[in-house]
Amino acid sequence: MTTFRAAALAASLLGLAVVSAPSGAQAQGLVFLSTQLRPIEEAQRVRDLLLKGAPKTTFIVDEPSAFAVRMKAELDAGRHTVSLVGALHGELQPLAPAGGLDTVDDVAEKVKERGIPAGLMELGKFGGKSQLYIPWMQATYVLVVKKDALPFLPAGADVDALTYEQLAQWAKAIAEKTGERRLGFPAGPKGLFARFLQGYLYPSHTGSTVSEFRSPEAEKMWIDFKALWAQVNPNSTSYDFMQDPLQAGEVWIAWDHISRFKEALHASPGDYLVVAPPAGPKGRAYMPVVVGLGIVKGAPDRAGAVGVIEHLSKPETQLLTVAETGFFPVVDVKLPPDLPPGIKLLAEGVAKTEHAKDALVVLLPVGLADKGGEFNKIFTDTFQRVVLRGEPVRATLDAQAGAMRDIINATKAPCWAPDKPSEGPCPVK
Repeated sequence: MTTFRAAALAASLLGLAVVSAPSGAQAQGLVFLSTQLRPIEEAQRVRDLLLKGAPKTTFIVDEPSAFAVRMKAELDAGRHTVSLVGALHGELQPLAPAGGLDTVDDVAEKVKERGIPAGLMELGKFGGKSQLYIPWMQATYVLVVKKDALPFLPAGADVDALTYEQLAQWAKAIAEKTGERRLGFPAGPKGLFARFLQGYLYPSHTGSTVSEFRSPEAEKMWIDFKALWAQVNPNSTSYDFMQDPLQAGEVWIAWDHISRFKEALHASPGDYLVVAPPAGPKGRAYMPVVVGLGIVKGAPDRAGAVGVIEHLSKPETQLLTVAETGFFPVVDVKLPPDLPPGIKLLAEGVAKTEHAKDALVVLLPVGLADKGGEFNKIFTDTFQRVVLRGEPVRATLDAQAGAMRDIINATKAPCWAPDKPSEGPCPVK
């Protein structure tokens, strides 16, 4: 059996299809509003399976933007229809200073023995003393390796503890020996490449996502990454889901969100390894994705909401969650041997990442309101200018830092991990 214990994480699966909450629906029992598990079939599994045995609940889903609008409207009106919310750390965060979340210290005490890591619970306090949400489920991004690549691994390199330098050497050896560039990234129009740049590459080399954006360490990082990109499959700028080029044999080493590897690992789990992301000078940065459960302040059915949280955090419900949705447990639980082999591979890869001695947790961007897309574009634009167009690194970083500073100042977003906490907007040095 594989022991899976979560480390400090933050937010949820990306790239899911959207199904809006039914409009005008009359609630039966307490209303549970979620930004996650939005596809029709997944939402139905929540209703039929995950909530079986919980207090009577109406589970509805909506897009993050509509979720924010609804919660603000109910808060402003002082009239609540929603009792329980399930959303990303960054989606729940704006509700905290607005007074929209009830303290759940009593619930934290009830689930104390279930082994939710202290670091993860600390995230649910948003820097304060009181618990404002209870972690529900988690996902992240991983490096998947086709076993065909292993003979070309650099001497002395550990596939489970690679550095970026070793990854570059490995990709170069494969290209030289096979004539094909087999390292791939989801840098297509719908790919999650921005998350790699802001949550993996940057913090691993600078220890920062925002403050050190234009630092000397960042400048060197871009020079090195440009050299590495010469060994990357040129079709990467069209890849959205890395499971597709993996299955086609176009790439042997790929980084992506775990949900975007599921088909390849399900089809031929014996062909792959799932390993921790590479490490840089500042550590092995990774961006965990966690969904939290919060109780609305003034909830029509607080007692029922407490009961649902207790039910969803039971080990048996957490195991059912991973089997039915692909989200991994946040409690200390052993995964059963009858899980699909692909899911077990992903669980092992996530565990390797979390338990790495040099692991560096990076939160998803927080506090950017509707400018999250613009913030992500700063990173992809920098990549395109430096790596694809060959523009000078220093001049590009200076220009892009100005654009980042404008976004941060406009939203007054304070720093998030791994940047040090700030009073006011996070400084872009």
